[in-house]
Amino acid sequence: MMTTIILPVLAGLVLFLLGMKLMETSLQMWAGPRLQLWLERFTRTPVRGLITGTVLTAALQSSTAITVIAIGLVGAGVLTFPRTLGVILGTNIGTCLTTELIGLSLGGIGVPILLVSAAIWMASWLAGPLPRFKAQGQESAAPAIGREWLPSVRYGSLAVAGFSLVLLGIEIMQTIGPALQSRGLFAWFVTEARQSLLWGILAGAAVTALVHSSAAVIAMAMGLAAIQGIPVELGIAITIGANVGTCVTALIAGMSSSRAGRYVAWSHILLNVGGAVLFYPFIHQLASLSALLADDASSQIARSQTIFNVACSLIALPFCYLSMWKRLEFRSQ
Repeated sequence: MMTTIILPVLAGLVLFLLGMKLMETSLQMWAGPRLQLWLERFTRTPVRGLITGTVLTAALQSSTAITVIAIGLVGAGVLTFPRTLGVILGTNIGTCLTTELIGLSLGGIGVPILLVSAAIWMASWLAGPLPRFKAQGQESAAPAIGREWLPSVRYGSLAVAGFSLVLLGIEIMQTIGPALQSRGLFAWFVTEARQSLLWGILAGAAVTALVHSSAAVIAMAMGLAAIQGIPVELGIAITIGANVGTCVTALIAGMSSSRAGRYVAWSHILLNVGGAVLFYPFIHQLASLSALLADDASSQIARSQTIFNVACSLIALPFCYLSMWKRLEFRSQ
């Protein structure tokens, strides 16, 4: 069991999380202080906030990062609580890009992508250090003329390398399929989950809360479904649970923030928990709908994740325009 299940899962999970963190860090380094500027400028209405949250989350590959940044900006008084409601909805939609890319089953090209991106990153150092752009009222010590592309190339290659590690991690985790199918405990869990998919939701939420990465848990579910280790319905239930479990990070960030910052965290929790409660009775219908949009089990779970998140955000969007949020913001000051 140690060599056939535990070690492959740990190795694959470490590679996956390392790749996700590398993507997140490199893209945040590239975006830099522009993140705050974008959030301030493009969140004046819930719809604009939703679009901004979607784009930023898809670009940075981290809904948690955008949520935590929003909580910090509200706590600092830079943004008001009502302006973050659309952003929270957008983060749920933007995070679907990760699972959709994973659903393409690109594991076979993980190593070539890693080698090419590593070569580009190393070559970028031959062009010299990153340019320092002009600050307000100051002359740049190192003019950026002719090398404006360097940060994008360097951080972009790191992000692609991170994505290749994600693919390799998934490929390693998928090797545990035969060993899992021979274990009675796993068979018992699958049997119980078929009786009540609530088991899958609880498992997805618990594991996500432990590893602080819904993408990793969803990727494991997609990998198991791809090798017929679990049925698609159970994979969808785990995916819905993973959306609930990811709220733990936002809750922790909100605990150390202001009252308005805690409102942001709780709105994130309400969206995901409410969505799980709403969709739980319709998991089989969601599986049938995703089967019409994709052939293989892994892609079906990715489609269901997208349908779930987009539907929840669009259902919640009209409520963001209620005047009660402005009164709530006033009381929190």
